[in-house]
Order: sequence, then C-alpha cells, then structure tokens
Amino acid sequence: MSGRDAKKPETREEFIKILIENAKKAAETKAHVKPKPTKPTISALAKTLNIHRDTLYTWLKEFNVDFKEVLNQMPTFNTVEAAEEGPTYLIGEALLGEGNEVAHIDLLIGDKDGPVGKAFAMGMTNLSAGHTPLLAVIRPNLPPKPHTLLVPKVTVKNMEDTGKIFGPAQAAVAKAVADCVEEEIIPKDKADDWVIVCSVFIHPQASDFRKIYQYNYGATKLALQRALKKYPSIEKILYDKDRSKHPIMGFKVPRLWRPPYLQISLDAPELEKTKKVIAQIPGSDRIIIEVGTPLIKRYGTRVINELRQTAKDAFMVADLKTLDVGKVEVDIAYEDTADAVVAAGLAPPETLDAFVHEAKRLGIYGVVDMLNVDDPVGKLKQLKEFPDMVILHRGIDQETGRSSGLERIQLLRQTFPDKRFLIAVAGGIVPETAKEALEKGADVIIVGRYVTQSKDIERAVRDFLELTPKMREDIDLFRVHVE
Repeated sequence: MSGRDAKKPETREEFIKILIENAKKAAETKAHVKPKPTKPTISALAKTLNIHRDTLYTWLKEFNVDFKEVLNQMPTFNTVEAAEEGPTYLIGEALLGEGNEVAHIDLLIGDKDGPVGKAFAMGMTNLSAGHTPLLAVIRPNLPPKPHTLLVPKVTVKNMEDTGKIFGPAQAAVAKAVADCVEEEIIPKDKADDWVIVCSVFIHPQASDFRKIYQYNYGATKLALQRALKKYPSIEKILYDKDRSKHPIMGFKVPRLWRPPYLQISLDAPELEKTKKVIAQIPGSDRIIIEVGTPLIKRYGTRVINELRQTAKDAFMVADLKTLDVGKVEVDIAYEDTADAVVAAGLAPPETLDAFVHEAKRLGIYGVVDMLNVDDPVGKLKQLKEFPDMVILHRGIDQETGRSSGLERIQLLRQTFPDKRFLIAVAGGIVPETAKEALEKGADVIIVGRYVTQSKDIERAVRDFLELTPKMREDIDLFRVHVE
C-alpha cells in the first residue's frame, strides 16, 4: 500500500549518508525494547525515514546500494546485557524435485536437553500406526551425528511404502546430515550435543528410488542450511508474502503492495459481454478488476466466481456501495471470493466501521467510496476503523470531462500521515486526467467506459498503462525466482 512520502535523495552519497544516520536512530530505538545486540531491519529504517518499505527497496535498487553493506558500517547497539541464551531450537523447511518423487522436508534441530531433544525422545517412544519414526542411517549400523529421527508424513500402508521410507528416504536424510557436518554447515562440536527431528513426505505413487534419494538428500541439506541461517529473514517474508504463488494451490492471491494501479470498472449488467471485455485486457500486474454495482445487482456476488473462470488470478473488487448492514454484505462478497469490497461514504460511521472491521478480519480490503460526500476528510475523522482505500469519486451524471477534486489527494495524505491507505480517483477518467491524478499522488486510477466501450479494448487499456514509467513496469519484471 501507499506509504508516507519523503524527499528522495539526489545522489548516491547523500542516500548512503541518510541511510546510516537513520539506521542508527532505528537501531537505538529498537535496542530499548530488545534486550540483545540489534541492528535495524528494512521496515524499521523505512519507518524512521517516514517512507514505505517498498519505496526504500526502490531507492536501494536505483542507487545500487547494498543494505547489508550499510549495516556493516555502523555499530551494534545494546542498552542492556544480552540474556543468557537457552537451548538451541532451530527450524528448517525445503521443497525440491517434481512429479510423484517430489521431496518436502520439515525439520527441527537443537540441543538434546532442550525442546528438540524432548521431541526426539517422545518420537522414539510414542509410536503411531502408519507414521512410525525411525533413526536415519547411512547404511545399517551407521547413523549420522547429530542423531536424526525420520518421521513419515504420509501414512505407510504396505511393505512397498515401507521400502521407500527404509531405503532411499532414510539413506538420503542420513547422508545429508553427515555431509552437513563434514562441510561445517552443522558445527562439528555440536554433533554429539544436538539431535534432529525430520519429517519426510513420500508420495504413495513414487516409484523411482534414485529420484526419491536425490530429492530428499537435496531437500534435507537445504532445510538444514536454512535452519542454521535462521532463514527466512523477516525482510524476505515481508517482501515475498504478497508476490508469491503456491505451486499446489494453482492460483495467485494478489495484494496491492506497489501502486500505481489501473482499476477497470465493469458496470454493464451483461455477463457474457463482461467476460469478453476481460479476455481482451492485456496482462499486467497493474490491473485491478472492479465488479460494478449494476453487474452485482443483476447477478449477485456469485458473478465474481463466474468472472474468475476468465481471470482467476485477478484482484477483484466488489463495488457493493453498502449503506447498511456492513458486516453482512462483506461476508457475502467474501464467500464469493472478492479481494476487496466497497461501501458508500454516505453510510453512517457505525456501518462503515463494521464494514471495514469485517473486511480486515477476513483478510480482504475495505474500501470507502466518497461519491457525493462533501467533506471526505471529516467523514474519515468520524471512523474508528480506517479503510484500506479511499475513492475520490464523481458520479456519471456529474461528469464534465474536467478533472476536479484532485487537490484532495494531498489533503488526505497531510491529514492522515500515520495511516497506510490507497487513494483512488474515479469519474470520467481519461488518460489526460489520469496522468494529472498520478502526478498529484493517486495510487489507483478507476476507468470505466473509456475501456469497456472501446472498439479496441487492449489499446484503450495501454493508453493508461503507458502513462508513466511505473505504470509501464510489471511489478516483478526483473525478478528471478531461484528457490
């Protein structure tokens, strides 16, 4: 989402200087609440700089600055003595391979006299039918150290399943542990002090023993490396959480983490025509699909599921224009897979609070449309629950072809500097007014008839996508995923 704005440095040297100064402030602040040596995270530094973390990532990339190098130039702050460390308790996970032989490893590694040691002993002594734990061995009579307990995730139903576990899987995990000690991924002086509990997935239809060995060896070794490095970092989790697509789930759940966006309002109450419009929209990370009020009134919120047959990965906004029973309407749209829901700003504050609260509780966006609201700032001040997006909107019957109300964008930012929210503009938007809105700080441009009634829908959409360098850029265009 859009964060607060700060002046961008002009040179790389100025940027590094600002980073170091603010990194020290962030670290000092963190040290007062964390009783051990500490350095700031990307999120903490962005907060100190009064910008969104994605803006900081962009600046780091533009100025070719390595965040870790900046941290190495500053001292570690510590206001109180570090507490004595307890037993080692580390967690690792890895997925490798393909097909039925794919390997998925979850493991714990830590001290025998700590939680991991207790789990190891409990596993050895509390057997479960179909999930009997066994010691990993490189070959019979040769277990690795740290001693490793292998636990089957999938129920072992017959001797064929047993052979896969007691053969290639067992050997692969044991060999990976031994190699990690030899390569000092696991400290040699901890080989007798630590134990490992390793959960192993073997598909019932897996048949290639060599692949079972190869994939489980690689997954175990990677999981151990990650455990010892405490992977992933909080920065990586926050960076990837809204960009990732789970391979088994088969679809992506988009989030609006890096504006600007183009929201295409599908208002015509004709389902097949709407599907044809969606099919002609060019692919872009910058596009949001709005399921318009007339479409929902004719077909109900179930139309969202219908439209997902054409655009399953799209971020879909249900324009409910809710005026009452906010919680109920959010629940209805949520059950039909809406990613965001829109309430009318004319609704009572109590309704809007219930609406936004329920949306956030369910993990979707709560949006307030300020159509016909004379004082959007005053309305927002009445709310206990601040929306994820505010729409500055002129109605169709009020449109004049001229931009108006765009000065309210900065007014909202200045009035609510501590809130994280998107600002959208709507109402007769054409490329010229869209560019002006983006320059004034709009996060989302909402367009209807210019696109949906165009004879060339793809060209009409590109008229907006090519307005600015950011709009032209697919969000992760240069990102290479190597995990």
